[in-house]
Amino acid sequence: MSEPEIHIFNHHAMATQFQVRIARAEKTYAAQTAQAAFALADELEAQLSRFRANSEISQIARLLPGEKLRLCEPVLACLTIARRMEFATRGAFSATAAALKNQPAKPSWVLVPAEFSIRCDSGRLEFDLGAIGKGFALDRMAELLREWECRSFLLVAGGSSILAGEAPAGTAGWDCGLGDDSSARRHWLANVSLSGSGLAVKGAHIFDPRTGQSARRQNRVWALASTAAESDALSTAAMVLDEIEITGVTGKNPDWLVLLNEDKEWRQLGGRAVPPTAG
Repeated sequence: MSEPEIHIFNHHAMATQFQVRIARAEKTYAAQTAQAAFALADELEAQLSRFRANSEISQIARLLPGEKLRLCEPVLACLTIARRMEFATRGAFSATAAALKNQPAKPSWVLVPAEFSIRCDSGRLEFDLGAIGKGFALDRMAELLREWECRSFLLVAGGSSILAGEAPAGTAGWDCGLGDDSSARRHWLANVSLSGSGLAVKGAHIFDPRTGQSARRQNRVWALASTAAESDALSTAAMVLDEIEITGVTGKNPDWLVLLNEDKEWRQLGGRAVPPTAG
C-alpha cells in the first residue's frame, strides 16, 4: 500500500514554530485549513501573551485588589484550565509562578464565569501562560480542523507540544519521537497529546511554585493526555514533583501518563497505555 499523502505547513507564533500536518485532504483545501488554524494561533497569542501591552493577560496584571476585568471567552477558558491543572497537580503547576519572583506571596484570584471576569483578591496577578498557552492554542486549532472536516492531522508547537488527530490511512498513527524527529524512542500517536519538558529548555534550576525555591527532580519528562493544554501543564509539573507525587497525581487522572528519563532509562507513571512503538 502506498504511503498516504501528508501536507505540511509552517508558521511562527508564540515565539516558536508551529507546524500543521494534514492527511486525507486535497492539497489546496488543506492549505486553506492550515492558514485558518494559523490565523487562530495569532489571535490567541494577541489575547494570551504577557508581552503584548494590550492583551488581557497584561491588563490583568494591572488590576488592584478588589478590581475585576471582563474577559473574552478564550482567555477565560485558558485560565479555567490553568486553575484546574494547578489543583490537579497539587500546586506544582501554576500560571502565576512568575509572580513569586517579584512579590513575597502568591497572588490570589477568582474567576467569575457568570460575568466572564476575573477578580484580583491580593497581590499582582502576573500570569505567565508559556507552559499551557501553546497547548491551549493547539487544542483550539484542532477544533477548527475538525470543523473543516480535516480529522487526520498532527499539530506541533516547538517540538515539545504535539497533538495528534486521527491516524493517516493505513497507519497505526503519526510517527513521533520523544525529543525530535531523529529520536530513537518513537511511538505511533492518534487522538492524544504529547508534551515534553527538560533541563535543556528550562535550565539546571527548576522553579517550584509551591515553595518559591529552585528544585530539580527530573532530567527530562514527557506527558500524555487527551488535550495539549493538560499535557503541557502536566509535563511542567512533573519536572518538580517526585515519583511518589507524580504517581498520586496520575492515579487520580487515569487519562494521564508521565514518562521519566533518568540516565537514559525510561519509567512510566500513570494509568494511560503507552502508545505503540513506531518503526
